[in-house]
Amino acid sequence: MVHLRDLCLDSFAMSAPEATVFETVGGMPFFERLVDRFYEGVAGDPVLLRLYPHPEDLGSARHRLTLFLAQYWGGPSDYSDERGHPRLRIRHAPFAIGPDERDRWLTHMRAAIDSVDPSPDVRRALEEYFDMAAESMRNRF
Repeated sequence: MVHLRDLCLDSFAMSAPEATVFETVGGMPFFERLVDRFYEGVAGDPVLLRLYPHPEDLGSARHRLTLFLAQYWGGPSDYSDERGHPRLRIRHAPFAIGPDERDRWLTHMRAAIDSVDPSPDVRRALEEYFDMAAESMRNRF
């Protein structure tokens, strides 16, 4: 997590509140770019496309992932307002996600991260989260 600089007032040192990743990266536009780039990769990946109920129109999936990631990283609660609790494992349970699907998903997400060129701290946080999330969605071995 990226911290804001400490502020000094007279002789008292005060710390500014910790900035969220959402704030650090500039808000919703960052997550829109990240998700758009991710879905550019998914759109050309037949293995991943078969997991989507409507592979010809990934707009709804883009919207949901953008809202989820923005909320997860400290942004507005629009995802929960629209869809309720994320329940990620339950929502993904109907889809056969094995090691190949996980690895392809991570390949496209890592390319998306590269395309938005975040700071090293943000990159590390995103990569760690996505590694964990992709593995936790896996339901085939």
